[in-house]
Amino acid sequence: MLGAPFAELPGQVVLVLQGGGALGAYQVGVYQALHEAGLEPEWVIGTSIGAINGAIIAGNPPEQRLSRLKQFWDGVAYRGAAEGSAGFRQIEDWLRVLSVTTRGIPSFFTPSPDAWWLGVRATVGLGRAAFYSTSPLRATLARLIDFDYLNARQTRLTVGTVSVRSGRMRYFTNRDTPLNIDHVMASAAFPPGFPSVQVEGEHWDGGIYSNTPLEAILDDRPRHSSLIFAVQLWPASGPEPDSIWQVMSRLRDIQYSSRAESHLERQRQIHRLRHVSRELGKHIPESERMHADVQELLGWGCGTTMHVVELDAPQLDGNDMHRDIDFSTCGIERRWMAGYQDTQRALERAPWREPLDPIEGIAVHRVSTEMPDGCG
Repeated sequence: MLGAPFAELPGQVVLVLQGGGALGAYQVGVYQALHEAGLEPEWVIGTSIGAINGAIIAGNPPEQRLSRLKQFWDGVAYRGAAEGSAGFRQIEDWLRVLSVTTRGIPSFFTPSPDAWWLGVRATVGLGRAAFYSTSPLRATLARLIDFDYLNARQTRLTVGTVSVRSGRMRYFTNRDTPLNIDHVMASAAFPPGFPSVQVEGEHWDGGIYSNTPLEAILDDRPRHSSLIFAVQLWPASGPEPDSIWQVMSRLRDIQYSSRAESHLERQRQIHRLRHVSRELGKHIPESERMHADVQELLGWGCGTTMHVVELDAPQLDGNDMHRDIDFSTCGIERRWMAGYQDTQRALERAPWREPLDPIEGIAVHRVSTEMPDGCG
């Protein structure tokens, strides 16, 4: 049974999951805390690794979700030597990056012979124009996701993709059409690392265009009041870099954070106008309000509210530009625990209970995050 903070929620519970490879372990910790609190999401939206985690969540009954997520992350974990001195850890990190780069991860991706032997200029077709094959991921997801259950729409799932040819963003959702493994694979594609995947006769990439799929919920029609847990893996803000290596790392942060803050600010302005339109309608005489053209204009207004709880994954000590392929057991464990603890703090605080200005349609609640020390 839900506790006092959850007795009256401000709307449907939505879980928004950003892309970020190995950083996605943080998302699993977030879901575990929600699950243990009895807050199963009614809608999961994801891109790239967020689409994979999201499909495993929505594609299984609640009592099986954590075990399926654990199976996935246990399968992709890199098991190297035990933790040692700082110098030894640097060698271990280098060996891990070398292993993942040259050998891949058996249950996720493996090197593509076309890329390594024929070269990057060889004409092999879009579906094979990548450094790695994701055939192992297809087999893994087929074992872990029940697509019959997914398409029974017990939980809504939306995955983000972008067309290779047009550059147009598109979201596929099981509310409107049955989803299959290709939709998840298409969102998880990341050329030229992972190959594009064909959906509905066209090849689609993953979160290159928008790695933070918040707009899928904020632009949804019909609109519903929502409590949104937005899980962000790449920091939009950070310290000023002072080396080329740090510049390259910071560049990736900015690129993959995908302008989440600007998206939110734009949506806050739009939602405010919707609320203003609704309030203005109250001052129009009833005889005038019933005219068809007035009704059409008033239809642009609404009174829904969106509470966005931002959960930003903290960085491991010494994090660098390879952190999205840090599939070490220690890295996965620490990120998972960080997501769990950060979400527990958010649930204890329950900031959505704070009063909201009736003209403001979106409230953003930022939760402090921290990384647990060491590995168990």
